[in-house]
Amino acid sequence: MSSTELPGTRAAAAAVAPTVSAVRVAEGEELRSVALAGLTLTVRFRPPRLPGRAPALCVHGLGGSSQNWSALMPLLEDVVDGEALDLPGFGDSPPPDDGDYSLTGHARAVIRLLDAEGRGPVHLFGNSMGGAVATRVAAVRPDLVRTLTLVSPALPELRVQRSAVPTGLLAVPGVAALFTRLTKDWTAEQRTRGVMALCYGDPARVSEEGFRHAVAEMERRLELPYFWDAMTRSARGIVDAYTLGGQHGLWRQAQRVLAPTLLVYGGRDQLVSYRMARRASAAFRDARLVTLPDAGHVAMMEYPETVAQAFRDLLDECGGS
Repeated sequence: MSSTELPGTRAAAAAVAPTVSAVRVAEGEELRSVALAGLTLTVRFRPPRLPGRAPALCVHGLGGSSQNWSALMPLLEDVVDGEALDLPGFGDSPPPDDGDYSLTGHARAVIRLLDAEGRGPVHLFGNSMGGAVATRVAAVRPDLVRTLTLVSPALPELRVQRSAVPTGLLAVPGVAALFTRLTKDWTAEQRTRGVMALCYGDPARVSEEGFRHAVAEMERRLELPYFWDAMTRSARGIVDAYTLGGQHGLWRQAQRVLAPTLLVYGGRDQLVSYRMARRASAAFRDARLVTLPDAGHVAMMEYPETVAQAFRDLLDECGGS
């Protein structure tokens, strides 16, 4: 049994609805707060909760939040009851009481949420770090996952792209503090443009309104006293997970996933190499691969219609459940 599993921890969650927050909530969305022992998670969803739809849960990447799924979720609301969570220390979720930002810690948060609310098995989505988290969840708790959709999952690479090195360096002690000093005069707008240049295949696809919202969110995050701690410890968690071998290694866990898996890779991804698509499609035992030559690291934000259709195709193959 993996350490990610939590035997005997199916205590009911205390839901506080809806959350009042400075975090942006798009039209048709609501937030709720789920209290677990030592952990509080914010969950984004789209009411009404129509009967007959299978549950889905979306997991964001490093530095992201549940907002990263706001473009995709409405496109699938007729087929799944979609939710997206803010991992501990990100979005509107406060830091975990135990300070555990490891990949296993994030996976444990997902498992605890699903166990507490009894929503599993779900259609599980993950992007980047969230893709690695979702892979671990699907491997150690197959009972919780119907299908697995991974958008640029952060699985170990032997040759990391040069453009991804600065993100990895956040894991090195002292680098975040140094970066903070060096960039103290950067505006939120400058930081946002830098993030978009790194994550999007074509940043020009972002609307002016979308950019304004992103800047406002950046300003909000920079005011959080734990922002850099969550970033650096989570980055360190990814690096640590890359070094694990044996049954806890991410590629070994990918081979253990039983759920039908959809893999989405972007040809202009500067953080997860496009060349990893072939290895991933060989690793997951029941995989379908979609490659988007013009997409960057967040295809579900750049090309939500394409990702939605690929998921619908997956559902059709699996009998629509």
